Amino acid sequence: MTAPALDVDVIQQADALFEQGRIREAIAALTTANRSRRSARIEQRLVEVRHTGFDMLERSDVQVPERVTAVAASGLLPEHRLEDLDVTTLRSGLAEHGCVLVRGLVDRQEAVELATGIDRAIDGFDRFETDDPSDPAWHTPFVPKPGAYRVGGRRTWVRATGAVWTADSPRMLFELTELLERTGIRDLVARYFGERPALSANKCTLRRVPLSSMAGWHQDGSFLGQEVRSLNLWLALTDGSGVDAPGMDIVPRRIDRIVETGTEGAIFDWSVSPDVVEQEAVNAPVVRPTFDAGDALLFDHLLLHSTAVTDEMTRERHAMETWMFAPSAYPEGQIPLVL
Repeated sequence: MTAPALDVDVIQQADALFEQGRIREAIAALTTANRSRRSARIEQRLVEVRHTGFDMLERSDVQVPERVTAVAASGLLPEHRLEDLDVTTLRSGLAEHGCVLVRGLVDRQEAVELATGIDRAIDGFDRFETDDPSDPAWHTPFVPKPGAYRVGGRRTWVRATGAVWTADSPRMLFELTELLERTGIRDLVARYFGERPALSANKCTLRRVPLSSMAGWHQDGSFLGQEVRSLNLWLALTDGSGVDAPGMDIVPRRIDRIVETGTEGAIFDWSVSPDVVEQEAVNAPVVRPTFDAGDALLFDHLLLHSTAVTDEMTRERHAMETWMFAPSAYPEGQIPLVL
């Protein structure tokens, strides 16, 4: 049987499972086939199934954990390895420092391959915009359910910041979901939420941050809402991020509320002014970790942070930003993808 015929056969089998409401089984069938042989058609179908299947998920077994609340930070921002991560480590890191720093989440070779994939996805987006389509595996515009979600100029705004939606690159979304499963991050977040997480198509991005990037302090909760259950995996793919490539500035403490936005000195109406940051950082001075390729930061919608760019930096920074949400408390305005 030829490759195209194999693709059709696998997709038909997955679609039959989907029609029976067996969403995760349909995803598993497509994933298993794509692991054996990468296929743009299968990867595109995976994006569609992950999105359209969200409303069909069973949510009767949700056990909502206690909210993480602030405790006094104990010293400097600690560093962890993948083998250190469990729900207790995650909760205590969020409660003390607002985030958890993980060294070497992926190895250097994988980080290089992911950075190359980001370049291909961005190139595919740019070529598509000029009517010069590239390989559909690397760029196929994601189409959400009609009438249910607002897309508008979101893609254009994201691209202007040096990024594209991960969902617009079926190959990179597949590599991301494989990474989340292989590293155990997906299951860790499931235990933390009390349910298996879902991704956000419009908050998961592939980033190649230029040196001209505007650095604005913010909490993502200022536009997600304070009551959501979220976790972001921010994965650096460039050595020296924070030194000679853009990094991240952090107020390393738990803030249990959305701080005031849009005051004098703030870049946007949803961003935080330097004066407010200074007030929030009185007992927890701003830190700028140095990230090497493969290092990661886990944080939720309450972390006060900013892209760190200085005149001394000389290189762009590649990174992946992956926002996960509890499906039973999925935020309005986000476009869901089953994980």
